[in-house]
Amino acid sequence: MKFSEMAYTRPDAEAIKKELQELTGRLRNAGSYEEARAVFLEKEEKEKLVDTMGTLAYVRHSIDTRDKFYDGEIEFWDEIGPEMEEYEQAWTDALLVSPFRKDFEKEYGDLLFVNAEIERKTFSPEIIPDMQKENELVTEYGKLIASAQIPFEDGIYTISQLEPFQTDPDDARRLAAWKAKGQWFKDNQERLDSLYDGLVKLRDGMGRKLGYGGYTRLGYYRMQRNCWTKEDIERFRAAVQKYLVPVADSIMREQAKRLGKTYPLSFADAALEFRSGNPRPVGTPDDILEQGKKFYDALSPETSEFFRTMLDSELMDVLSTEGKEGGGYCTSLMQYEVPFIFANFNGTQGDVEVVTHEAGHAFAYWMNRKRIPTEYTDPTAEACEVHSMSMEFFGWMNAEGFFGPDVRKFKYSHLAAALTFIPYGTMVDHFQHIVYEKPEMSPAERHAEWKRLMVIYQPWMKLDGDIPFFSEGEGWQRQSHIYEGPFYYIDYCLAQTVALEFWAMIQKDPKTAWEHYMAYTKQGGSRTFVDLLKHADLATPFDEECLKLVCETATKWLENYDLTGIE
Repeated sequence: MKFSEMAYTRPDAEAIKKELQELTGRLRNAGSYEEARAVFLEKEEKEKLVDTMGTLAYVRHSIDTRDKFYDGEIEFWDEIGPEMEEYEQAWTDALLVSPFRKDFEKEYGDLLFVNAEIERKTFSPEIIPDMQKENELVTEYGKLIASAQIPFEDGIYTISQLEPFQTDPDDARRLAAWKAKGQWFKDNQERLDSLYDGLVKLRDGMGRKLGYGGYTRLGYYRMQRNCWTKEDIERFRAAVQKYLVPVADSIMREQAKRLGKTYPLSFADAALEFRSGNPRPVGTPDDILEQGKKFYDALSPETSEFFRTMLDSELMDVLSTEGKEGGGYCTSLMQYEVPFIFANFNGTQGDVEVVTHEAGHAFAYWMNRKRIPTEYTDPTAEACEVHSMSMEFFGWMNAEGFFGPDVRKFKYSHLAAALTFIPYGTMVDHFQHIVYEKPEMSPAERHAEWKRLMVIYQPWMKLDGDIPFFSEGEGWQRQSHIYEGPFYYIDYCLAQTVALEFWAMIQKDPKTAWEHYMAYTKQGGSRTFVDLLKHADLATPFDEECLKLVCETATKWLENYDLTGIE
């Protein structure tokens, strides 16, 4: 079925609650495992339908945030989601105390119960109004970003549409684009500060109501951290500062030399990797998707079937249009057992990375779409990001098709960007830990903290530049995850580290690398992140030696890479 043919109907909230209550009662009163299992599977099926309706509303609202109908539907889901949590928790409690728990564990594994114990720690009925308000503020942030109309030269652009100008080889034009973007954020800074201040205080309050003394522990539970801790991240953070920041700094010093710019670099100059321009994909959006089909056809029979289904069933919305939410994501439509990709193509290198990154997520879902329980379809966030970031590197197999004459630029740029990203992503996470440890901080104090962290993690960035929004420590406000998904961003850094392991394997033997990738992906969410890695014979990023080896291998490759003739 095509996406446009998928019918949306708002479910009856009270009927869902009543149904879930009835299912919970039947689970509690089950006289045998067969009876309990039948109730469990019935709930799985009913949940797929409800989840699909919510996803359809979310996606269609993302595609056009001006659509009044889906605007109203998002308000409904923002309100009903927290209310449903109370009924879901009652179900979870019944499952955890079931006399047939051992039988469930034998058939489905114990991770189902490990995650259920964590889920139980994230909720109490008293925080329902707070959760509803949180949803409201997050939605408002998304709509604010999507509403951006930025005057530049002779046109008006959204944030995504402006991005190609931010990497323009012409110094004056590029700087003007960065100033235009920064000015929009400056013009809306009071609202951005207010939204985040409200979210921080709400979340801190929820954590205190649940007995955690603040938000951090609750945030970790919400992210379903089931195999690593805050202390593990502190060790990873130290390794990033020790090994990766120096490597990233050397990359940026080389960039300054290529551009003929002084070090440290302004934000506008840091965005331009080559004097002749950053790598650009060849052709139209349709051409890029066609190259995606060629790549996935050649990669494996499984990826071929998957990507052709995505194209034939209209399961990708990739054009950047007015009113469209910024960024990109992959989600799933469980009732139809298909993924969906949302993106904003804008003529940059990122367009190809959508066809690999978001499609990496989508392929992982595709491979596990029939799993029972459905929560085993996807692992936790950091494990999911391995699928996507690693698929980006497999995309090198078709790099010439995607980038044509810019293929050499692309390979260098992609690897360099992976190495410079991890310090940035780690900084995002470090910033959030500080914010939630000190929720009373004023907006100005948060900006000052971001600026202080930039000196540690991005020493190559000049903080006295011509763009106040970025140089004054406010640039974090463009990072949607900080508003929408606290503590999510470190997952990208952990996954990027594993993806660099895959990159190193691909350089030696692409076939073996793909076998490891499939071994990792086929497990779905049936194991924790650390165990998924172990069963695919991959190193964990929490091992300092892993990050050290990744840095050494990648640095050697970059130093020996031939950029002859490229300015």
